[in-house]
Amino acid sequence: MTKKLFEPYKLKNITLKNRIVMAPMCMYSSHNEDGKVENWHKTHYTSRAVGGVGLIIQEATSVTPQGRISPQDLGIWSDDHIEGLTELVSLIKEQGAMTGIQLAHAGRKAVLEGEILAPSAIPFNDKMKTPKEMSLGDIKETVQAFKDGAIRAKKAGFDVIEIHAAHGYLINEFLSPLSNKRSDEYGGSAENRYRFLKEIIGETKTVWDGPLLVRVSAKDYQNDGLDLEDYIEISKWMKAQGVDLIDVSSGAVVPAQIPVYPGYQVKLAEGIKHGADIPTGAVGLITTGIQAEEILQNERADLILLARELLRDPYWPRTAAIELQTELESPEQYSRAWN
Repeated sequence: MTKKLFEPYKLKNITLKNRIVMAPMCMYSSHNEDGKVENWHKTHYTSRAVGGVGLIIQEATSVTPQGRISPQDLGIWSDDHIEGLTELVSLIKEQGAMTGIQLAHAGRKAVLEGEILAPSAIPFNDKMKTPKEMSLGDIKETVQAFKDGAIRAKKAGFDVIEIHAAHGYLINEFLSPLSNKRSDEYGGSAENRYRFLKEIIGETKTVWDGPLLVRVSAKDYQNDGLDLEDYIEISKWMKAQGVDLIDVSSGAVVPAQIPVYPGYQVKLAEGIKHGADIPTGAVGLITTGIQAEEILQNERADLILLARELLRDPYWPRTAAIELQTELESPEQYSRAWN
């Protein structure tokens, strides 16, 4: 009997062959600091497609040069990036996986030379530089940069776009009252703090009709910060705008102690799924097929996102299939290993 982990999943107008998703993870491997795809990216992502992952979401890819987390991050701020991204998409799809890209801006967590931007001029910690508070012009330009990134992602052939609104990066900084101290229309009330993300989603959808995901940090782990109930409301707003699935992570908008244990973020994905009536992806110390299957069977989330576990085991889908006593079709070139 096919386990739910290996059942196809319809995500808007595409169908994933299973519910296993490679979560975006920075590779810091664009060594010429030009944001372009290199051989490492082709090897890294394609190997997970060969391993049987249903959807591979490319690492945080910056929509502006000063939005990179590091100088070695991938970029999508120029048409010069499209060629390499197109080749990468082709390599992954050839091995049977769907392709996604995470559009991102690091905000005050960018570790770069020169000026960095944030909703308010507050550094992340005492070791990082103080960002410039974004003007209304900066905000407008950045919203346009996300839209332009979506146009380029479409030209490159990606199946899915994920907007990175988690982990203390720029959009998350606008959402949280801990990092957003503005007094204009982008600060203060929850609706105002959501405005930046609302505009990015709205502009993206004018040029993108495929599945649109948003990654959130559904808990700030800090007094006066946001928690699950806040993100249930935010997720309702995103659903109303046409977002198809919420990728639910947590933390990192401010330094905080996070209690980490197997599946520690699943309850957040479950809360948003049922509280906002929207599909969710669960991520965070999900390491075994049995654990993933329990999450899906009990309708705690709709997709399983794996990060470090896919670094440890590029063929994790096969490992999980053996654990769950399920037959998994292998690449034809490898079939003799099971004959």
